[in-house]
Amino acid sequence: MTTTNRQPRVFFYVQHLLGIGHLARASRIAAALVEDGFAVTLVTGGMPVKGFPGPGIDHVELPPVATGVEFAGLAQADGTPVDKAFEEARTKMLLDAFHRIKPDVVITEAFPFGRRQVRFELLPLLEAIEAAEPRPVVCASVRDILQENRKPGRDRETVDLVQNHFDHVLVHGDPTFARIENTFPLADEIADRVIYTGMVAPPAPKPSEERYDIVVSAGGGVVGAALMQAAVAASADFDRTLKWCVITGPNLPQADFDSLASSTAENMTLFRFRPDFPNLLASASLSISQAGYNTVGDLLQTSCRLLLVPFATGGETEQTERAEKLKAMGLAVVVEEASLSKDSMSAAITEALQLPPPSSVDIRMDGARETARILRGLLAERP
Repeated sequence: MTTTNRQPRVFFYVQHLLGIGHLARASRIAAALVEDGFAVTLVTGGMPVKGFPGPGIDHVELPPVATGVEFAGLAQADGTPVDKAFEEARTKMLLDAFHRIKPDVVITEAFPFGRRQVRFELLPLLEAIEAAEPRPVVCASVRDILQENRKPGRDRETVDLVQNHFDHVLVHGDPTFARIENTFPLADEIADRVIYTGMVAPPAPKPSEERYDIVVSAGGGVVGAALMQAAVAASADFDRTLKWCVITGPNLPQADFDSLASSTAENMTLFRFRPDFPNLLASASLSISQAGYNTVGDLLQTSCRLLLVPFATGGETEQTERAEKLKAMGLAVVVEEASLSKDSMSAAITEALQLPPPSSVDIRMDGARETARILRGLLAERP
């Protein structure tokens, strides 16, 4: 290795499909690596999102693909189903970038624990890595709570890939809150490769001078319409002096946005996106949101009360698991997605406003910087 004579190079692959959580977390880690002196290339394969991956990070944009709520299949940007020629073109572009950069470290976000839809290009990438001289360090990057597989054999396939191709599995969570074996039943077979980094969250934000009492959000917005409609309807049950901020996310369908805009009251302001979202949370009394990794990470850095509506469509389990853990800690009120209505939301808001504001939470939150420290150590150990 020649990492002592130049910046160590990181080749970081992330494929976001439905929301922007995966891309946001990967970008935050990439920024911490750049700050630590790494040269980072972030390879993305989803629809472009303004502001990501951020300054100082080299960016390879593969032809984008997306999927629906049920994750049934991949489509190109224009809605055309992905075909063999498209897959081959993306694979060539990915492999060309790998050979050009000659990285010291390769990180695949979610894979092989998820993102089976893009195995067509990631399996050839793993083959290219094994043939490289010198071979880079290979890490999987996963959140603290995994989607539990619904098809037999998937977990075994994941273990085989980890054992054959991956040196380490970076779990971006605090084991005192969630351990990988809680949601991955074969974790004991790869326990020697698991490294916990802490949650990847931003520093505690400064409260915004633009203060709202209640902030309603739904991540990227693709699947947040029902949450926001229920919150807007329930707002009529509360004192009109309360100021509401509703952030729909950039991907909420325009028809849903227009519907919300037509039903908002004078004490409610509607936005597509707010780059100062964490600052708004820091000055708010209550957040109403889904239970995605990044949103919860933002919230745990504030004293804002939590009302969580975990995304559970299509058998999704990850957000429900996270929300229930926070509820058990006395940090959140939870409304099941299937029971959303004006009345259930109103009752939950009343309950959540009566929670004591969270004090400091004993969960490690510096996972991005810790990831940089871990990679430095792994490279130092190599001959």
